[in-house]
Amino acid sequence: MKEEKVQELLKVKLREKGLKVTQQRLLVLQALAANSGSHMAAEDIYELIREDYPDIGLATVYRTLQLLLEMQLVDRINLDDGCVRYEIGHLFEGDTKHNHHHLICRTCGKVLPFEDDLLEELERHIEEDTGFHVLDHELKFYGQCKECLSKSK
Repeated sequence: MKEEKVQELLKVKLREKGLKVTQQRLLVLQALAANSGSHMAAEDIYELIREDYPDIGLATVYRTLQLLLEMQLVDRINLDDGCVRYEIGHLFEGDTKHNHHHLICRTCGKVLPFEDDLLEELERHIEEDTGFHVLDHELKFYGQCKECLSKSK
């Protein structure tokens, strides 16, 4: 998608959530949209933005991420390595129910997204059995990626 179209879509999404369109919000969302699937730390986002906008501060990036998280435009991911990462939100991309899942390589640390959601039957069973309605879930698989597995053989 062309940068102008991405920027226009970002503006629409911000307005839909009742947020003012500010340069900082656009920059953070653009950085995440341009690196979709990269699972970026706030510091990574800051470094990307700072290349073109040296006046932006790390605290501004953190505050912006927190606001965008509260408005469900970005998702926070904890991959159990002590580093919080962010990605463009699943609601932003039009998915009204679930995030994708993550495959985490224990050897090299690579994180791969896994889009198929095969847990709908389990969620139905949970609701029928307990009356608990599942709104969302997060699933992480730990193992070895294809490259590390082939190196170890």
